[in-house]
Amino acid sequence: MPRPLRTVLAAVAVTLLAATAAGCGDAGGLERAGATPTATSPAKLWPDLAPASSPAWDYDNGEAEAMHITAPGDDIRKVPPVDLVRREIAQHPDDYAGSKAPYRVTARRMAYCGEQPADGRCPLLKAYYRDMTGDGKPDLALGFRLLPGNQTAVRVYTVEAGRVVQVMSNNDAVSGVELAGRSVIIHAPSDLADYEYRFQWTWDPEQKVMLLTQDEMLHFGRRESGRRHAGHPSPSSPSPSATP
Repeated sequence: MPRPLRTVLAAVAVTLLAATAAGCGDAGGLERAGATPTATSPAKLWPDLAPASSPAWDYDNGEAEAMHITAPGDDIRKVPPVDLVRREIAQHPDDYAGSKAPYRVTARRMAYCGEQPADGRCPLLKAYYRDMTGDGKPDLALGFRLLPGNQTAVRVYTVEAGRVVQVMSNNDAVSGVELAGRSVIIHAPSDLADYEYRFQWTWDPEQKVMLLTQDEMLHFGRRESGRRHAGHPSPSSPSPSATP
């Protein structure tokens, strides 16, 4: 006599459960990952606060400056880097000329630049050429020491209608500089152990200047003993460029 349908289904279910239980014991079985944290959206504070219409201080938005130097054939590589630094010194005497100028030693030591072989007293650093403005032509990333302090000047130059234009200027206590696409990334020491500041300047084709697009403090792990950097003035305000 055939068994009732309910009895047959129950037997099949028991068999499937037994097979499933045996499979879950394998190494590849699913395991519980724990509770999922509850997603929270940003909470807006003071919704009735009237928004500010202008910044409280200069955020180093960047300014272009004509260097009054022509580039033969619109080629920045034909302009000696030492001439650009001397041109900046001439255009900004308050920063470089006189016994009280903050970078007076840099101006004096420029006399040692341009000689062969290179003189270690020259504050000028190696020049790098790369297209950072997207026009298919090389631009110039230049650095030089700002003496007698411990800051480094980082500059970017391009050529517009045959004339050299400075499109980025930053002075800071620099621990490293990188070029990435259309950006210059500057690493600067922090007065907090195991932290550093990182500033990213990026070319803006509409403004035709490099803007400070990222400003952050990064934690990179504990340093070895005795390798702490010197202090840095502020995480949100790199030293302003020497522009009027």
